[in-house]
Parts: sequence; C-alpha cells; structure tokens
Amino acid sequence: MIASQFQAIPAGIRYMLLSALGFALMAACVKQVAGYGIPVLEIVAARALVSLLISYLDVKRKKISVWGQHHGLLLARGIVGALALVCVFYAVTTMPLASATLLQYLHPAFTAVLAWLFLKERIQRATLICIGLSLAGLVVIINPGLLAQQVGSLPPLSLAAALLGSFGSALAYVIVRRLSRVEDSSVIIFYFPLIALPLSLLLLGDDFVMPGPEAFGLLVLVGIFTQLGQVGLTKAMQHGSAGKATAYSYVQVIFAFVLGWVFFEEIPSLATWLGGALIIGGALVNALGKR
Repeated sequence: MIASQFQAIPAGIRYMLLSALGFALMAACVKQVAGYGIPVLEIVAARALVSLLISYLDVKRKKISVWGQHHGLLLARGIVGALALVCVFYAVTTMPLASATLLQYLHPAFTAVLAWLFLKERIQRATLICIGLSLAGLVVIINPGLLAQQVGSLPPLSLAAALLGSFGSALAYVIVRRLSRVEDSSVIIFYFPLIALPLSLLLLGDDFVMPGPEAFGLLVLVGIFTQLGQVGLTKAMQHGSAGKATAYSYVQVIFAFVLGWVFFEEIPSLATWLGGALIIGGALVNALGKR
C-alpha cells in the first residue's frame, strides 16, 4: 500500500525527495570525514572521482557520447556546480550540520527567481506559497529569537560560503533545467565531476592528507550519496519546472535534523518540529496547487 501511494506521487517530486535524501546523507559523511583531518578540497576531489567513474559507466551503458553537444552550457554547469560544492562542503565542515543545511537550502527561492529571469518560467502562486511557508519554517527552526541574531553568531566566512553555495546551486539548477531540454541526463551529470575533479586537485595543491580505512570509506560514501542526489535532481528537473521541483528540496532540512540527531547528538527542539511542519505544509500546498 505504501509503495502504491509513493508511486502515485508525481515523478518530479519523487526524484526530488530521493535527491534530498542523497544530499543529506552526503553532508553527514562530509562532516564526519572532516573530523579525520581531511581537507575540504580533498573531500571534493574524492567525491568527484567516485561520481566521475559512476557517471562514465552510466553514459557508456547508454552508448552515447560522453561529450554532449552543447559544450558551453555543459562546461558552465560543471564550473558553477564545482565552485558551489566547495562552498557547501566548507560550510558543512565549519558549522553545525543543521545550520549549514538550512542556509544552503535557501536555493529554491533563488532558483525560482533565476528560472523566471533566464528561462521565462512563470512562478506559480502555489510555488510562492510553498517558498513562503518553507522560509517561515526555516526562521522558526533557526531559533532562539530573530534570524539576524542567530546568523550573527555564525562564523562570517562560513556564513558567506553557505550563502554563495546556495546561490551557486540555484544557478547550476537553472543551467541543468536548460540543458535537460537538449542533452541526456547522464551527460549532464558526467560534466559535474569532470570539472570538479581537476579544479579541486589544482586548488588542493600540497595539502593532501592520506586517509585511513574509516576516512577512506566515508570518502567513497560521499561520492555515492552525492551521485544519488545528482541523479534524483537531474531527473526531477526533467519532470517539472525548475522553481516548482526544487521547492521540495526543503525536505532535506528534515533529513539533516534527523541525521544530526542520530550521528552528531544534535537534539531537535520544539521549534525544529514546528518549523518542519511549516516546510511540509508548504510542500503539500505546492503539490495540491498543481491539480
């Protein structure tokens, strides 16, 4: 029965929920492996290496060219995505997992606006309500007091990285939406690690740290869970508008709080549950608004 109800959910929403879970698990692994002294850029490189191998095999399985046709947009997607990933990983490793995730997942609002500006996608009323309720939920969760008071307590560089990562993610999503009309999803996914791997190694320089067995395993999981998130994201973009589909990515906030609770002893407060209810309510409004 549960399986049939899940299948009844529109494909774009199902893929975005899968993406949110993958990225939440990725963030937990990133935070954990950083505790072993592994630099952020090395984590990015390891993530890119795993994803590059998986993506390459996926493209070859489909028997299509790995290079695609629209090289400019594909390169732009890879560069923007790689830089955003560096910012996101830095925020995750230098801030509480919950705070980093909350700030990162302001990107659906950015995405809806960018999609309106560059893709001429109309922002539906249900999507606006969803974003409004979700942002209200974020404000409630980032408690106590005013949002400005909480943000002011965060490290400035980490805060800037989180916001840049959020905006960069939104820009990458809009490029993915544009590419999804003209390129195979596997090729789009392949270009992300294709750019991220050499870029992160170049920036890493001589700061490489040899990981132990546990750290190595976590690095592999970072790549696997990120690939899961990327596949879900790209598929979601192919089944719905950029602004509407990414509104559901706020569910990652719920996943992040659960993982933070279980693995990092971050106990969710009453404000967390109230904010989560607003986020879920926004998602329901968005889903019902489509009908």
